[in-house]
Amino acid sequence: MQYRTDEQGTRCRQLALYVIFESPFNMLCDSPSNYMREPESTSFIAGIPTVWDESKVLDGKMGEYIVTARRDGDVWYVGGITDWNTREMTIDLSFLPDGDYQVEEFRDGVNAHRKGTDYRREEKGLPADKKLKVKMYPGGGYVAKIQVK
Repeated sequence: MQYRTDEQGTRCRQLALYVIFESPFNMLCDSPSNYMREPESTSFIAGIPTVWDESKVLDGKMGEYIVTARRDGDVWYVGGITDWNTREMTIDLSFLPDGDYQVEEFRDGVNAHRKGTDYRREEKGLPADKKLKVKMYPGGGYVAKIQVK
């Protein structure tokens, strides 16, 4: 049996929803002091566009998980969420034009299944095969910003 987080999903799930849901009017909920404690998450949210040039559903199964990519200019955002099951997957970004890409990503932390606010932020280059291996914990998610270096 999977352990549910005490929130409605993990921090990364909440970040990913800004990419998955199309909304021209995004809002922040919760106490402002919570956002002040996590400036890197808040900064990431503030930079997510509300209008997109292109959208692609990369993978999904109704009621279980979804991975969506959205483009604003030359910058791609990828958001993925899962149900209450741990999910490991490979996100195929082979649709990206040739180039050298930088990825800023937020992943569920190793304790996200117990504490939904546990996450890891990382910046790295996109692998040559343009595939990202992702593990999402119960109620979890993944979000990335991908741009040419």
